[in-house]
Amino acid sequence: MRRSSTFARQVLLVRVGRRDGDLRTTDLTLPEHRYADRQRRRYGLDRLSRPAGVSRAGIEAVMPVSPALPMAHTDEATAGSIPLLPGERTMARRIKFALVNACTLASLMLGMLAIFLAMQGEVRIAALCLIACVIFDGLDGALARRLGVASPFGAQMDSLADMCSFGLAAPVVVYASLAGSVSTAAAAVACALVAACAAIRLARFNVSPKDGRFFCGVPTTMAAAVLAVTVAIGLPVPGFVLVAGVALLAFAMVSSFPYAKLARLVKLPPWLWLAPVLGALVDIRLTFALIVVGYLISGPVLWLRQRRTA
Repeated sequence: MRRSSTFARQVLLVRVGRRDGDLRTTDLTLPEHRYADRQRRRYGLDRLSRPAGVSRAGIEAVMPVSPALPMAHTDEATAGSIPLLPGERTMARRIKFALVNACTLASLMLGMLAIFLAMQGEVRIAALCLIACVIFDGLDGALARRLGVASPFGAQMDSLADMCSFGLAAPVVVYASLAGSVSTAAAAVACALVAACAAIRLARFNVSPKDGRFFCGVPTTMAAAVLAVTVAIGLPVPGFVLVAGVALLAFAMVSSFPYAKLARLVKLPPWLWLAPVLGALVDIRLTFALIVVGYLISGPVLWLRQRRTA
């Protein structure tokens, strides 16, 4: 410890002086003669010059720098850009990387198309475009893991595409579908909540540790899928109930309730999957509404169960 700390102590032994009225730059200088013995006794320095084999650049690399001072010029050789695709950059991996990002861009473009269709009054077709966005959003992540081309660039691009497709296009389609059935202000507030909560949900997902079992809050993809299917099948409920349901779904996205991931839902007993299939044959709208309500309630139920077992 004593020998390894000698270099750091020498770096900190700097002073600024004046010579002939000019300001001398900060550098490694010998201390005043009257303090030389004291420094040797206190720090055990055998010599106050630069250690052998240590260059000036090495010393400047560990010297404390004030944030108010301009940064030193960075070596161009070490300031290269970060590659979008980490790892081996072969032609095959680049094609796979381009394919995965093409799925992400397809989801983005379909979201834009859904907005344009909603503006023209084609809300059912716009809702189908949103459902296609959900499919492509799940496809790009699965392909990235399958082909081994997952990257931080792809994760950020997927998040931005989700904000466009699920945070903006979905509220616009819902707003267009609610036109004429509820007040404009109520529909606007509910859809604006979806956009705001989607942005918060995506940002929180990017910086939070991942849990392989549960989502923290309803994911934006699932919320957009629920809204799109609701518009596509024309759920026969009063307008104010739809507005309340949209607002509830928005708050569920930013809640801290744990919601099971699809991988856990697939492992449910087969008879639980048979019930919604039979219900869809009888009344698909009622079955869909019951599934959505049941999934939203499962979050608080799991939360209470975890608190009791903790």
